[in-house]
Amino acid sequence: MGVIRHISDYAIPAIFIIILSAAVLKKVKAFDLFIDGAKDGIETVIKIMPSLAGLLVAVGVFKASGALEILTFLLRPVIDLLGMPPEVAPLALLRPISGSASFAFVTDIIKAFGPDTYEGRVAATMMGSTETIFYTLAVYYGSVGIKNIRYTLVAAIMADIISVIASLWACRFIFG
Repeated sequence: MGVIRHISDYAIPAIFIIILSAAVLKKVKAFDLFIDGAKDGIETVIKIMPSLAGLLVAVGVFKASGALEILTFLLRPVIDLLGMPPEVAPLALLRPISGSASFAFVTDIIKAFGPDTYEGRVAATMMGSTETIFYTLAVYYGSVGIKNIRYTLVAAIMADIISVIASLWACRFIFG
C-alpha cells in the first residue's frame, strides 16, 4: 500500500513533465496552446450558461412547488409494482433532472435508513447507474449550439427507466 501511494503522489507531476517534454521535442508552444484552450473553455461556459440557469430554476420550481411529491403519489401503483421502496421513488424521478438534488436525496436516505439497508443499497445503486439527462443534454448540446435534440431525449429516458428497473432487480437479486 505504501509503495502504490508513493507512486501515485508522482503521477500528476510525471504526466505534466511528459506533456511538456513532448511539446519541447515537437517544438510546440505549449503555453500558447494552453491559453487558447482556456479561452475556448470560457467561451463554452458562456454559451451554456443560459441553458444551465434555466435548468437550475426549473429544478428549484419543481421541488418547491410540491410537484415531486404529487408525482410520487400518482406513480405509487407503479412504484409498488416494481418493488421500489417509496422513500427511493423521489430519487428515481429527480435523478434525470439534477445530480446535486439526487445526491442530497441519497444522503438523506442513507442517514435515515443506513447504507446496508435495502433502501440505502437501492438508492446507491440507482445513483450510480442513472444519469442526469437534462443537465447532460444542456451542457453537451448547448456547448455546440444544437437546439433540436431529436431522439436523444427519448433514448436517454428509456435508458434511465431501464437503469432504475435494473437497479431494483440487481439489489433484490444480490442482497435478497
